[in-house]
Amino acid sequence: MRFTSEQRLDDGVLERGFALGDIPGILWTPAAAPAPLILLGHPGGLRGMYPRLAARARHAAAEGFAAATIELPGAGDRPRSADAEQARADLRRALEAGGRVDDGIVDRLVLPLVEQAVPEWRAALDALLPLPGIGGPVGYAGGVMGIGIRLAVVEPRIAAALLFAGSFVPRALVEEARRITVPLLVLLQWDDEGNDRQQALDLFDAFGSTEKTLHANTGGHTGVPHFEGDDGNRFFTRHLR
Repeated sequence: MRFTSEQRLDDGVLERGFALGDIPGILWTPAAAPAPLILLGHPGGLRGMYPRLAARARHAAAEGFAAATIELPGAGDRPRSADAEQARADLRRALEAGGRVDDGIVDRLVLPLVEQAVPEWRAALDALLPLPGIGGPVGYAGGVMGIGIRLAVVEPRIAAALLFAGSFVPRALVEEARRITVPLLVLLQWDDEGNDRQQALDLFDAFGSTEKTLHANTGGHTGVPHFEGDDGNRFFTRHLR
């Protein structure tokens, strides 16, 4: 890993861009150290997602957490996959038609992404945890839901996860969700225009964790209330300190 940029934000948070091979990422660290690390999951490229990611990271830093993220395969400046683009187009057509989304479309879109992204997140952890100012354990917060599920199952350094509910989860990953044991906080937007509410509820029921909490709020996909950030910080304070 090599750092590519550095700036001190007005609240004292140190923001550093980095490259993990050809994968770009960002690390935010508070002034107080060492700080537990939260991995910020997201569904897109870093440039487009930056305002929301930076806001989430700075909110976490105010409570003494470091935060880091990397760019997803096929997003931002990373190479596109023709198969993923076709699956995404098929999903868009299915949603516009108003019918049920075929499991095969979800598998083609999500499973290859999870297979590539999860090893990258684990490699990022390998590079980030030895850095000065970073201390374990580790939390994961955000989407894509399938990536969060797989990481919570296979990565023993993750002690707790905050997941953003989404229904486009392959059946194979729903079965993996039954093996999760870490504490979970799941956020569900009740009126999410792009997800099936009942499938999201069924997935929550499938999670194997003995401590799992569901927060359901009215509103669409991008309408997560601001106070959920405070609840997320309290959740991670209980489990990462």
